Formats: sequence, C-alpha cells, structure tokens
Amino acid sequence: MSHPTAGTPGPVELRPATPADTEAVARIWHEGWADAHLGQVPDALVAARTPTSFPERARERVADTTVAVRQGAVAGFVMVAGDEVDQLYVDRAARGADVGGALLGHAAQAVRDAGHPRAWLAVATGNAPGRRFYARQGWVDEGRFVHRAPVPGGTVEVDCHRFASPDR
Repeated sequence: MSHPTAGTPGPVELRPATPADTEAVARIWHEGWADAHLGQVPDALVAARTPTSFPERARERVADTTVAVRQGAVAGFVMVAGDEVDQLYVDRAARGADVGGALLGHAAQAVRDAGHPRAWLAVATGNAPGRRFYARQGWVDEGRFVHRAPVPGGTVEVDCHRFASPDR
C-alpha cells in the first residue's frame, strides 16, 4: 500500500536513510522491482527476489541508501555502490513527480564526490519505461551487456543496458 502523501506535490527532502526507513524502502523496492522486472528477467532472479528478501536487503544497505521524503513520507530511494547507481525506486504514488530525477541527480553527484568521473547503472533490456526515464534525465545508453545480479549463493545473468551519467 502506498503512503497517502508520498505523491503529493511539494518539496522533496533528500537525506541519508536510517534503520527506521527500512520498512518503507522495502515496500517501495518490492513493488517497484516487480513493476520493472517481472516478465523481463530470468526466472532464477524472480525466484531469488522473494517478499522477505527486500526487507533483508534494505536493512543491509541502510548505510549506502538515500531516501526522498515528501510531507513526512518516504517517496523513493537510491543506493550507490562505488561508481554504480545500484538501486533507484520511487513509490508508485510519487512517480512522475520528479522524485526519481532528484534521487538520480543526487546519486550521480555522490559518485563524482567519491572521485569517480561518471556514474553508471544497469537497466533490464525489457524495462522500456526505465530506459526512457534515464534517457530523459540525460543519461547515455552505452548498449547491451550481461549484468550479473547478486543472489544468495552467486549471481544470475540478466540482459541489460548500461547507462552512464552525462558529462559534467
């Protein structure tokens, strides 16, 4: 269930995630992952992304997560790992309200601040809405590649497109 104020117009505050945010992050991540990936990725990856995996992963990743908050509700989040924008999801009720753009811009700046020249991210080839979103944000589609998505006990190969942040 979406938080009733997450999509309400108004300023978006970006801040580091706290353990108290993990439930909202897990819900947004689970819903967004399903929207973007079901029918687009190998069955082995779908099997690994169980409802319980999202809260576990959200708890593990608090330190590298930034949340977008609108009117007191978590409206989205981004996770950065090195030079990769590893995860970016927006609450269904907040999509189209520039929450994703704010998070993406923040993540790209965090990557540059860490000394990397550009950020990159992987988008499942079948996730056409995601690919359009990144292109609208000025990110460059560098083409297809095989992304090795981490799962318990190893990885699953996923057909993806690599997007790179625009030059400064």
